[in-house]
Amino acid sequence: MRVLGIETSCDETGVALYDSEQGLLADALYSQVEMHAEYGGVVPELASRDHVRKLIPLIREVMADAGLALSDIDAIAYTAGPGLIGALMVGASTGRALALSLGIPAIAVHHMEGHLLAPMLEETPPAFPFVALLVSGGHTQLVKVEGIGRYSLLGESLDDAAGEAFDKAAKMLGLDYPGGPLIAKLAQKGDRSRFTFPRPMTDRPGLDFSFSGLKTFTLNTVSDQRDAQGNIDPQTLADIAAAFEEAVVDTLAIKCRRAIQQTSYRQLVIAGGVSANARLREKLAAVMQKERAKLFYARPRFCTDNGAMIAFAGCQRLLAGQQSDLTILARPRWPMDTLPAI
Repeated sequence: MRVLGIETSCDETGVALYDSEQGLLADALYSQVEMHAEYGGVVPELASRDHVRKLIPLIREVMADAGLALSDIDAIAYTAGPGLIGALMVGASTGRALALSLGIPAIAVHHMEGHLLAPMLEETPPAFPFVALLVSGGHTQLVKVEGIGRYSLLGESLDDAAGEAFDKAAKMLGLDYPGGPLIAKLAQKGDRSRFTFPRPMTDRPGLDFSFSGLKTFTLNTVSDQRDAQGNIDPQTLADIAAAFEEAVVDTLAIKCRRAIQQTSYRQLVIAGGVSANARLREKLAAVMQKERAKLFYARPRFCTDNGAMIAFAGCQRLLAGQQSDLTILARPRWPMDTLPAI
């Protein structure tokens, strides 16, 4: 089965063609980061308009790269949520209309399920069951995964997601949007031991997260380090970035270890934009080695939003006989544990 995947949940337009027998045939991605950086974050209306401009050209590009025509597609998968409603509507309406015109089925895909299954695009994929850490700009969740659609929430952020915390901390340090990659780059020049940042909610049982206090601690540290003219020397900025990154990574690693111990599962999957963070991968690899467990993640370009993960996730459900009706489905909020099991 050949499935065209469409991803337009936020600020990246992703399209991919996945074949259930041959694997990923082609994919393309357009990022709006440069446009939104001017505003220090995503502007929903601008995001929607840019998806309208870029989606059809990207579909044509993917089909050309695969050497196939639209008539060779067997089904279409599109992101239906969660995400920005306007952005979701662009992909949902395009995918639904294209499927109708071609006389093929379409399926609405949960964005975070796409992230969760993205590591299965790799040569050595995880096998069910496993614990998943979904960590991105909008979500920080620990999930027990027994199969596709068989999800149990173990813990989540009670306020900002880790990705949001990175973006806001970056702004405090005078860095551009998106903040995660820039903090990670700056942290490489910093001394991680100069400042001691808290590891929120690790001094109590449970698997929930909270990063609001860490943001406040970062803001206070930045304020304390300013000189009489309000300036901070570059090395101090790097040291603060390193301390902040280390605190987030340690917090995530501590909760992942607890989840592995609590479930007795021997596999941890990390997915979402923050899963591309090199320090997080390094820390979790060391923790999983001590727990005699394995760590899985997708290649960096499949950690951020992309069409390949949507095409793959949609394909699995289509092969199981599931498909969506003619309704154009777009859900800004969509609990993943409400999805039907395969």
